[in-house]
Amino acid sequence: MERKGFLKSLLVAAVSAPVILEACGKDAVPSTETATNTGSGSTTCAVAPTETEGPFPTHSPGSYNRSDIRDGRSGYDMTAKITIGNVNNSCAALAGAIVDIWHCDAQGNYSEYGSSNLQAAHFLRGRQVTDANGLVTFTTIFPGWYSGRATHIHVHIYDSTGKSLKVTQIAFPEGSGSAVSIVNGYDKGMSGYTSNANDGIFRDDRSGAEIATVSGSIADGFQLAMKINVAG
Repeated sequence: MERKGFLKSLLVAAVSAPVILEACGKDAVPSTETATNTGSGSTTCAVAPTETEGPFPTHSPGSYNRSDIRDGRSGYDMTAKITIGNVNNSCAALAGAIVDIWHCDAQGNYSEYGSSNLQAAHFLRGRQVTDANGLVTFTTIFPGWYSGRATHIHVHIYDSTGKSLKVTQIAFPEGSGSAVSIVNGYDKGMSGYTSNANDGIFRDDRSGAEIATVSGSIADGFQLAMKINVAG
């Protein structure tokens, strides 16, 4: 898929967009709605799709070995549980793999990029090593969105020696009752939101292999679960 023009436009938008220092998600009235939509994820033993790492990868991912990646960023709490499977072993759990994740904040801003105050920040970026069950767990916030992209999380997986195994992205279920509809774009709403079906990264995911299972509520927090298979 040709994405060079798409990525260039995103980078320009991110650098030139006005900076909003703090999201106001936690100040909103808690919702009683509960997210029930789920994605299919890797339901078969197949390698996860490869996606672009940029335009906002972590500059020094090894510096952020941590499970809580919020860094005080305001937003609705979310626990992300990502399981790594090895297709070379019937997709059994891959222990000892290194998993980096990063995503935007409630207003669509990435740390380490854009204005000077964002470049000096490192929020919503972290690294963990999978346990015996192939699992890593991150405490974060529900991502916001920015022009041209659906809600998403970036993932880069390495083996225990640091060899890159997979760069991919996680999509979120959409539609009535989904976490995306409940959060409703935080304060900026959903006007101009790009759906998975129209997203330049996810629109070719016909099987839903990149869509996580997401449950929970604004009041109680959200839970994301995703299985990503690699050739370990």
